[in-house]
Amino acid sequence: MRSVLDVRRGAWFSSTRRRSCGSGHRLGARAPDTRKAAGMAEIELSTGTIDYEDTGGPGPVLVLLHGLLMDASLWAGPVAELAGDHRCVVPTLPMGAHRHPVHPDADLSLPGLARLVVELLDRLDLHDVTLVGNDTGGALVQLVVRDGAARDGAARVGRIALVSCEAFDNMPPSLTGRTLALAGALPPALLGLVMQQMRLRPMRRAPIAFGWLTARGDAATARWMQPLLRRGENRGGIRRDTVRVLRSLRPARELLLDAPAYLPSFTGPALVVWAAEDRVMPPEHGRRLAELLPRGRLVEVADTRTLIPLDQPAELARILRDFVGADPANTANTDNTAETGDTAGAGDGG
Repeated sequence: MRSVLDVRRGAWFSSTRRRSCGSGHRLGARAPDTRKAAGMAEIELSTGTIDYEDTGGPGPVLVLLHGLLMDASLWAGPVAELAGDHRCVVPTLPMGAHRHPVHPDADLSLPGLARLVVELLDRLDLHDVTLVGNDTGGALVQLVVRDGAARDGAARVGRIALVSCEAFDNMPPSLTGRTLALAGALPPALLGLVMQQMRLRPMRRAPIAFGWLTARGDAATARWMQPLLRRGENRGGIRRDTVRVLRSLRPARELLLDAPAYLPSFTGPALVVWAAEDRVMPPEHGRRLAELLPRGRLVEVADTRTLIPLDQPAELARILRDFVGADPANTANTDNTAETGDTAGAGDGG
């Protein structure tokens, strides 16, 4: 039986609790080259400099991935709830809202970004990670599984969670994704000119932008646009990177369509969390993903759009905490039924 969790709005965003990045690292042979910058750390990977947040601490490790034209702040609300008893590592990947242009020859296809995630896990020497992805971040989680990084004997990834994300033929997703893919055909300078419209709230709230993705996260979406819009020496490189990522969307469709061939190979605990009335990521895709994963479990969340970390951060944190903390013997769900439970309440459509 599938459960729809309908959550009160309440205080949907709480102040992020951060602890020192340094104390939580378990270093491998090479020590990460990191620096603190505006509450974030930096690490030099094969593509270039990547910002990430690491709350530190000895608890279970969650690595949280964002989508296109987003940064690590997508996860600020859930991280604020989880940081007290979990180590949360949240990278800002080079997907359009990043601060540092990558090397000109960096592979910014979705498979290339999935390999970058695995490289980050290697450099930070993380083990038994719960890899969580929302929006295009969920597509990256699927591609990590496809490449075997979540299946080998020394698996960095012990559990996965797919949160309202691209799947199967929904790439680029809906009107929002198709509009972005079309924008990717533009030269970088012209893309920057077109994106100037995103300074206006009515444009950000339109269905072709973030309107169908979040009901309550306009402040975050305005912030995500700044690397593409603001003047500075990095702006040209950020625009170049963004065009390259957007042009990789259509080729990735075939890889996601092949999910029935590789997702069943992941035999660890798997959670699928979906917005019950998602207009960008079809809810039936969430059900199909849960069925493909041998230990898949589905939870649908009401009163939210695709970006559940923005619209229902406290509830998503609770779901993830329950998932990570469950006895492994109890996480198997061979009939793929969803967890049960109800929380009353309602919210507006923003």
